[in-house]
This record gives sequence, structure tokens and C-alpha cells, in this order.
Amino acid sequence: MSTLAIGVDIGGTGIKGALVDVETGELVSSREKIATPRGGRPDDILAATVELVSRFGESADGVPIGVTFPAVVRNGRTMTAANVSDEWVGLKAEELFEKALGRDIHFVNDADAAGYAEARYGAAKGVEGLVILTTLGTGIGSAFLYNGELVPNTELGHLEIDGREAEKRASNAVREKRKLSWKNWAKRLTRFYDHVEFLFSPELFIVGGGVSKQHEEFLPLIKIDTPLVPATLRNNAGILGAAALAAKPHAARR
Repeated sequence: MSTLAIGVDIGGTGIKGALVDVETGELVSSREKIATPRGGRPDDILAATVELVSRFGESADGVPIGVTFPAVVRNGRTMTAANVSDEWVGLKAEELFEKALGRDIHFVNDADAAGYAEARYGAAKGVEGLVILTTLGTGIGSAFLYNGELVPNTELGHLEIDGREAEKRASNAVREKRKLSWKNWAKRLTRFYDHVEFLFSPELFIVGGGVSKQHEEFLPLIKIDTPLVPATLRNNAGILGAAALAAKPHAARR
């Protein structure tokens, strides 16, 4: 039985992908990238994805494909849309892609894919109980993993804390826009993580997003009881998580 799957990570500016050995979590091809078509319409993004997948050649023929997408994904439908066309809202995305690519497709929220990758191959590998990944970027994405299994479609960035959505006070975009010091940003993050800790009592927080490369600047300043660690898979997390989920049997990943 093949252990190969393709992971495709669709974002507002770029679509990237690679062929993955899901047993080891290793990329077995180069990482390919195509610019996200202007407007982000479904047919255009589908055409770009078909082009990207074709680059992997015969070795990728017939292997399942996992697709990360900036949306809530429910039963193969994209229920929201961030930084892409509103035509995605309510779209049967898996069905559309399966018809074009002629194989099994699994759509998953982008933060969920990154969280699953960290549980399978990265910072949360082997951790029992509840692990919460957060991605600090334009907003705050989140993923729940319980004993290594994904609990999909959490949106912790939209929690209301002190009368405002958390991501409107504590995202990395807010830090940059308001020119917050690491210390002042960490105070806002402490309020966010303290509230999430109170609600869910996780065993571990994983902090991802591009700013996690600078984790030494702010993670030690966040004062909560639960351990916080930086994500380890960085730019490959979405690709790895999408591929790993696509390779699972249908009943196990729904």
C-alpha cells in the first residue's frame, strides 16, 4: 500500500504543494508554488491547482490529495472564505476538485491542517490529552487535537474577550500596525491564552504563524500555567497536515 499523498496549501497570495510520504512526514518532491489567481474564484484556483499537481509527474498519479483552505470546511463544503472570492461560501469544494482531478480529495481548514501536522510529526507528537495550536498572523487561527486526533473548525480568534474579538487585539497584524513592543503584545497574548486556558484546560499550546520564528522575543513573556512551545514545521505544516489527512480512510477523518 502506498504511503504517498499530495498536500496542497491554498492561501490568499500563493498555492504551494508537494508529494509527501505520510509515514515519515518527509517531502519526497520539491515544493512547488503558483500565485493565487487574482480574485480567488473557484474555477481559477482549481485550474491553478491542476497545473501544480501536474508538476509531480507519474509518481503522483492516483494518489490522494489534501487541500488546505482559509475557511471553515464542513463535509467537503467551504462554509466561509477569507482573502478569496465569496463564491467559495457554501461551495461543494471537494466534489468540484474530485471531478477535475479524478481522485480522492480532502479539504481542510488551513489551521486545522497545520495543527494535525504538528500532532503527527512536530511539536505535539506523542502528547496525550488536549493540545491547542494557534497561528498568529493576520488573524488568530486555531486547531484542537485530542490524543492526536483533529477536532475541526474551532475559531478561537473570534472569541470575545473584554468586549472585542481576540484577533482584533492580539494578532500579529495588530502588533505590526500599532507598533507594539514585544512586552506590550505579550500582555495582550497573555489575556487571550489565559482565557482559552480557563475554558479548555489544555495540556499544551503550540504557537505558529510566521512570527513564531521570533518566539524567543515573546513566548517567555506570556504568563500562564500551560506550557507554550513554538511550532516546528513552519512553512511545510499545511502541506504535511493536508497530505496526512487525505491518506486516512474516509470514516477516520470526518
